[in-house]
Amino acid sequence: MNKIQELMEKRKMAWEGAKAFVEAKQDKDGLMSEEDAKTYEKMERKVTNFTKEIERMRSMESMEQEMSKPTSNPLTSAPMTENKQEEMKTGRASNEYKNAVLTALRSNFKQISNVLQEGVDTAGGYLVPEEYDSRLIQGLTEENILRQLGTKITTSGEHKINIAATTPAASWIEEGGNLSFGEATFEQILLDAHKLHVAIKITDELLYDNAFNLENYILDQFAKALANAEENAFLNGDGVGKPLGIFAPTGGGQVAVTTNTQSSITADEIINLVYALKRPYRKNAVFIMNDQTIALLRKLKDGNGAYLWQPAVQAGEPDRLFGYPVYTSPFVPTVSAGTPVIAFGDFSYYNIGDRGVRSFDQLRELFAGNGMVAFLAKERVDGKLILPEAVQILKMKASGSGS
Repeated sequence: MNKIQELMEKRKMAWEGAKAFVEAKQDKDGLMSEEDAKTYEKMERKVTNFTKEIERMRSMESMEQEMSKPTSNPLTSAPMTENKQEEMKTGRASNEYKNAVLTALRSNFKQISNVLQEGVDTAGGYLVPEEYDSRLIQGLTEENILRQLGTKITTSGEHKINIAATTPAASWIEEGGNLSFGEATFEQILLDAHKLHVAIKITDELLYDNAFNLENYILDQFAKALANAEENAFLNGDGVGKPLGIFAPTGGGQVAVTTNTQSSITADEIINLVYALKRPYRKNAVFIMNDQTIALLRKLKDGNGAYLWQPAVQAGEPDRLFGYPVYTSPFVPTVSAGTPVIAFGDFSYYNIGDRGVRSFDQLRELFAGNGMVAFLAKERVDGKLILPEAVQILKMKASGSGS
């Protein structure tokens, strides 16, 4: 058992111990003494400290893996022989194109090989090599929960998705009676392409330092920045110049539950949210919420006194609420009057349309006087929830509202 798994087991035991302590110390009214409450708070802090340590070790493990990567590619083929597999790669997939992009980056786009003309972006800049693009997509997927849960589509133009607006209904008829015909109608959801870009600055020293892994650094920075902007839009976007988000008042998920107070959520309200989602969607349903909301829910119990919250016991697995996986995002609104704070549903019905591939460019001379160089990454993307009924929303009570 590795250290992270061991800590997760200890966290689970600590949490189970905390729950058992509460159940043993509550009086007939469900209350604890002041001294017992302080003891429980210490037990809860221990669980929280386990979680922080697990996250820290995961971060260290990821950094260790990154640092252990070779700084140059080893010789894997016999001298004086050709790698037939590499020979077959052409265009943006070829090593020649990838090396030309890296040379262009390191030379501040002063050394431009003719091979880069194969990937000129019509809006300016150069299309990223296919290997870079797949790695950047992977980075976006790892950083962006909607790219993990949603359905990704690569488009070359405006993408139309047909949605059944009405469906024919069956009816009973007498023997020999007349048939009744229903008309099936369809609506269309359009995935367009909104432009998203990120710019980063690096010093001249790093640019020309061959020991510095420029390629990985730029890809990592671009992936994180694009992923954060995407996730925010996929959750909160209003569809104007950006994707239409899950929490959008129009076109987003359906508001199924409004809490009775402006600052708290009850177990019954979570139950109502779960069963507001139609049964077929519940098979693949997950929760998405903010960490602040999770802090409110960890102490909730169902009608039998069992805790709703279930910490993950396997590395890489999400925690669970009512048996359903819980994903967190800092871009989900925090608990406040009138805001939507929890989305529950099958997020495969959120469609993400990627228009073409990403491109790199240089911001020439903008920071030359500061001894720095700026690079730009661009993409065109859209996102929409094609079936609003597939995602149900819990919303906090509005201030001064009776509902």
